Amino acid sequence: MGREMQQERLWTKNFILVALANFFTFLIFYYLLVTLPVYAVQELRSSPSSIGLITTVFLIAAIIVRPFAGKWMGKYGKYIVFLGALAVIDAASLLYFFPHSLVGLLALRFFHGLGFGMATTANGAMVADLIPDSRKGEGMGYFGLTLNLAMVVGPFLGLTAMRHGATTMFAINALCAFVAIAIGLFVRLPKQKMASRSAKARNAATKLWERSAIPVSLLAAFFGLTYSGIISFVSIYAKEAGFPRAASYFFIIYAAVLLISRPFTGKWFDRYGAKVIMYPAIGCFALGTYLLSTASSALLFLASAGLIGLGWGTMFPSLQTIAIQVAPPPNRGLATATFLSIFDFGFGGGSFLFGLAAAQTGYSVLYFGSTFLILAGIGLYYWLDQRSGATSETTVQKAS
Repeated sequence: MGREMQQERLWTKNFILVALANFFTFLIFYYLLVTLPVYAVQELRSSPSSIGLITTVFLIAAIIVRPFAGKWMGKYGKYIVFLGALAVIDAASLLYFFPHSLVGLLALRFFHGLGFGMATTANGAMVADLIPDSRKGEGMGYFGLTLNLAMVVGPFLGLTAMRHGATTMFAINALCAFVAIAIGLFVRLPKQKMASRSAKARNAATKLWERSAIPVSLLAAFFGLTYSGIISFVSIYAKEAGFPRAASYFFIIYAAVLLISRPFTGKWFDRYGAKVIMYPAIGCFALGTYLLSTASSALLFLASAGLIGLGWGTMFPSLQTIAIQVAPPPNRGLATATFLSIFDFGFGGGSFLFGLAAAQTGYSVLYFGSTFLILAGIGLYYWLDQRSGATSETTVQKAS
């Protein structure tokens, strides 16, 4: 029985298509994340102090819409919300040619953020239905790779496109959005997955939050406080530390470690349970952050990228998988929305607070202090696991 379940197909056509759509969704996000601030300063003559709003407004929109996206999935079906979200992203990408002021750009970023929040919620919920229960950890791990790869490809593509002017930059962005929606049109969910009319599904459609997913979502947001500081300021820190060239390789090393480790960590999650994965992952994340804070050479700096990639790259999809597993099947979409919304609060708040604190203490001191914050998360995870049983035991039972 166990062997048969472990042999259930993971790499189906629909799983691959949803993963590709998710990749292009995040590719556009990271592409614009590095290009729009420069565009706003050089082309729109915006002040450097105001360009942070470009990302903030975007994330606020995503946070606002996600609970409603979860509700809409319960009412209209995941596929409808999925296609609607890609259509919004496509429309937003075509409109980037037109704003000639920061206010206009911020309004467009809010609109784009709505589509992004809907898309990431629907993508996660759909793929959770497509992955066999016995391979949930492995499947969510591979699915999470699309985000990590986009984090590497997006900035590289964006910085390259900027050399050819704003028109080329926005044209490539629009092309990526077109590819995303074209891929989405070929997705075909199993009929029983597309729209459940059970009493439980109708009840899920009336809620904005999945209560069972809130504790693990808060834990992810707690870890996101530190992670956001690494993502947002590691390039500046590298320049201050004296090895600016290494900054461009940080996320390449990060992604490479993810690609190598993900096939193993996802399978171990399914086979042995969450606890066996989470404690070592938190330890790797803490060690990588400590090494980052004390890095005296480019080699140590890049070694920290590998440890952070192994730690965070294992933690995040594992926590998201737990959030999905603890929720009733009709509420998986709502659980995904709850998880991502709460995580974004931690990520966005952490980036803001980290920037304020770094101005007073310096990045090295702040990364050093963040190490102890991460280690405190071990106690929080232990408390969560004891309180709810996490899903460690359940996962092993399903896979055996």
